[in-house]
Formats: sequence, structure tokens, C-alpha cells
Amino acid sequence: MRRTAWQAVPTVIGVIVLNFCLLQLVPGDAADVIAAESGSATVESMAQLRSHFGLDLPLLQQLAVYLQHLAHFSLGTSPRYNIPVTALIGARLGDTLLLMASALGMALAIGVGLGTLMASRVGRWPDRVMSVLALLLYSTPGFWLGLMAIVLFSVQLGWLPAAGSASIGAGYTGWVSLFDMARHLVLPALAMSGFYVAIFSRLTRASMLEVSRQDFVRTAQAKGLHPLAVTFHHVLRNALIPVSTVAGMHFGTLLGGAVVIETVFSWPGLGRLAFESVMARDYTVLLGILLLSSLLVILANMLVDLLHAWLDPRIQV
Repeated sequence: MRRTAWQAVPTVIGVIVLNFCLLQLVPGDAADVIAAESGSATVESMAQLRSHFGLDLPLLQQLAVYLQHLAHFSLGTSPRYNIPVTALIGARLGDTLLLMASALGMALAIGVGLGTLMASRVGRWPDRVMSVLALLLYSTPGFWLGLMAIVLFSVQLGWLPAAGSASIGAGYTGWVSLFDMARHLVLPALAMSGFYVAIFSRLTRASMLEVSRQDFVRTAQAKGLHPLAVTFHHVLRNALIPVSTVAGMHFGTLLGGAVVIETVFSWPGLGRLAFESVMARDYTVLLGILLLSSLLVILANMLVDLLHAWLDPRIQV
């Protein structure tokens, strides 16, 4: 684990430098957007804005200033909102982590459950029906699934709210507030998890069928163990290793998908903030979001390594 942490250091540095250089190639900056919104910008005011935000400095000097801020554990100040980037990200981070954890947990629970059922009924009609459903989920875009969920559960049935993370102005507290947030969380979490349910179910099925042919499974069956004990304790536990590996690999994809889902459902998270930062050319905020996303992906892979060691003690972390 310590070696993995040290290996992550050059990765993070490379991500910082690469993201900074790539964003410098994008035409326009925050001063252009602010000037366009004011409607009365002059050449002098534009120059003053760029000088105030340090946008007129050479590329290497801007990079040096940004790295100096990072060395002091600062992500800089947003030109758009004129507040520290750390405060902006901190206000949105909790909602994004809640959405991602709910979507990933939902995808793993449903996907592993369906995959287990498919592996135990291989070749029969439940396996074939669920394989077709998994293929449909795999080929369905998340934003379309979210829009259809809004039409069905919000517009037609009126069961669940269509946008936001809480009822505005309701003033709920305690358990009522948690229940209200859970109701707002259901649709975006379902829309985000649909694609991964298909992946995890198919992967669980294939992995369980492969493990079930191993010698230690036949030995457990020869000892007279109950079929459920063999399935869950011997087959499923070993089959979860590739599933957890793929889950860790797709954590970055989950972060990218949050941009679309949070925009569709008006969820106040980092994905929506990243979209707003791109539209406002607020690259300071976008750099902070990209850096935090990289750190979260590295942390997720470390947790996957620990999970592998728990599932199979022979694996050294």
C-alpha cells in the first residue's frame, strides 16, 4: 500500500501539468465571459481583468504560480465567483460523493445479484431473459435513461421529484430531511447505475462460471456442503475479485458520467460545477475539480487493493 502511494505521486504531478497545459490551448478565458456578460467592456477593462487574474502572464509563469498555490494547499481563487476554489469544491463534494456511492452501491448490489442468479440458472430462460436485459442496459445512454425516468416516475406517476437534492423552502429536519434527500437521490442514482448494472451482472456470471469449474469447488461439493454455501462462500467470494477490479477501473468513468446526470437532474455536485466552469471559462475551478477527481480515482484503486486482500488472503497489498 505504501509503495502504491509513492507511485501515485508522479501520476498526480503529471495530471496537474497535463491538465494545465491542455486547458491553456482552449480558446477564450474567464475575462472574455465576464466582459461579454457586462456588455460594456473596453480594451482597457479587458486588460485590467486579465492582469487582475494573472491571465496575461506567460504560460510557464502561470504554471509556476499555480504550483506555488498547490504547495501551500490552495487551489487558487475562482475568477467567476471571486471566492476560493476549495470552498466551491467543498460545498459540492458531499453531494457528488453521495450520488456516486449510491449509484455504485446500487450497481454492485443489483449487478452481482443478477449475475449470481444468471450463473445458477445458466442456459435456462431466466439466464437468457436477464442477458437480454443486461444488453439493453449496456446500450442505453445514461441521460436517456434519466429523462425516461423523469417522464415516468415524476411526470406521469408523481412518485419522485425530478430535480435538485432537497425540497427548496420545505425546512425539513431530522429523519424527514433524510427521507426527502433519499427521494431526490433515487432517480439520478438509478440513471447513473444502469450501465454498470449490465457490466457487473455479465462479469459476475462469467466469473462465477469460471470459478465453479475449479478443483476447490468440486472438493467442497464432494464434502456434502449445502449448494448455497458452496455458491456464496466458495464461488461468489472468489468471483468478486475481477468484479471489484472493474469497479475500481470504472470509478473515473463514473465521475465523468456525473457531469451529464447532475446536469439532467439539476443535482448540485462537482459534475454540474465542472460543466458551469467550462461554460464560464473558469479554468481555475476546472483544474481543481480535475485534480480532486484524479485523487479520488487513486484512492478508489487503493481501496480495491485492500478489498482484494480481504477476498483472497494470498494477495499481498
